[in-house]
Amino acid sequence: MEGAELAGKILSTWLTLVLGFILLPSVFGVSLGISEIYMKILVKTLEWATIRIEKGTPKESILKNSASIGIIQRDESPMEKGLSGLRGRDFELSDVFYFSKKGLEAIVEDEVTQRFSSEELVSWNLLTRTNVNFQYISLRLTMVWVLGVIVRYCVLLPLRVTLAFIGISLLVIGTTLVGQLPDSSLKNWLSELVHLTCCRICVRALSGTIHYHNKQYRPQKGGICVANHTSPIDVLILTTDGCYAMVGQVHGGLMGIIQRAMVKACPHVWFERSEMKDRHLVTKRLKEHIADKKKLPILIFPEGTCINNTSVMMFKKGSFEIGGTIHPVAIKYNPQFGDAFWNSSKYNMVSYLLRMMTSWAIVCDVWYMPPMTREEGEDAVQFANRVKSAIAIQGGRQITWGGGDGGLKRAKVKDIFKEEQQKNYSKMIVGNGSLS
Repeated sequence: MEGAELAGKILSTWLTLVLGFILLPSVFGVSLGISEIYMKILVKTLEWATIRIEKGTPKESILKNSASIGIIQRDESPMEKGLSGLRGRDFELSDVFYFSKKGLEAIVEDEVTQRFSSEELVSWNLLTRTNVNFQYISLRLTMVWVLGVIVRYCVLLPLRVTLAFIGISLLVIGTTLVGQLPDSSLKNWLSELVHLTCCRICVRALSGTIHYHNKQYRPQKGGICVANHTSPIDVLILTTDGCYAMVGQVHGGLMGIIQRAMVKACPHVWFERSEMKDRHLVTKRLKEHIADKKKLPILIFPEGTCINNTSVMMFKKGSFEIGGTIHPVAIKYNPQFGDAFWNSSKYNMVSYLLRMMTSWAIVCDVWYMPPMTREEGEDAVQFANRVKSAIAIQGGRQITWGGGDGGLKRAKVKDIFKEEQQKNYSKMIVGNGSLS
């Protein structure tokens, strides 16, 4: 009995602290400054660890690690320039060397598929999942790492699991109850309150620190919010500052329960798997949504898959064929405190969430950008590329391979890309060495 009473007291104290210091501030959108103090201590610790690593690591090892980030020194000159020193007027066998060189470069370090692996860090951040292999530096640094493991797994993980459970439970219960109300301004207000509160709780379950810029450009109702995609928590990051109507495929299990509850309180757009293949049906439903200027802005990630924190890849044109106003948003995570990128080919959702909840924190910047509309004479592909370039520039990201297709994460290269290179070479042969 004494053990049960002690466990009950510990549990009640734990829940009281969580309620008083985290849940209630989340409802009102305020901070008590605890996360700021935690981040200051964390930054000082990582700065100290970086100095210790630099002092204890041989220069040869530093050079080796820095070189491993970029194996290939690429020549980005166009095909006609690359072949100009090897060929005469017509086809020559020496042309094979140019294509062999490009092929070997792609095999050793493909600039597209490497965007589907975690970003390399300049210095170790005291997490065991760093990309550069850890080696013994000093006893003091090792003790700090061990202390960090204890803090992350024995203190932060239980706290974060508790918050995530509370946040998801409140979201399901709250949206289900709000969904029973008749359509009115009160229902819309309560729905937004439930979504904002629960997303704030879930973000705090990841020790999230988000910096929003240019809030005057926040997406407006009746518009389309377009953002780059790094992680499933991109939705939480954006919804912490404003509500959106989400677009996606219907899922089963826990995700399906959440979707069915959310759609009762808010006009989210969920599609069955068979409907997702029907582009005309998808476009029709999205057009009907944005035609109502009282409905929340639609949130779309046009890349279609998660890309690591360094690049922006091809935007699918479907989002830009709908019409209406596009509100671009750039999201950039700070990898020093934790890797937010989800490599779905390597980790399932449970493993990914465990990695996130045992990271130091999730720190990111969100830039709202001026609204954009399709210009006269501009097709959907050109409009998508213009929006993509704006997001890449604002977030300090690279545009990979002309915005290479994110579908290459799971599929082979399309024949159209191979044929494009063949056509360029044919033009050079016919035009005696010039694409023009």
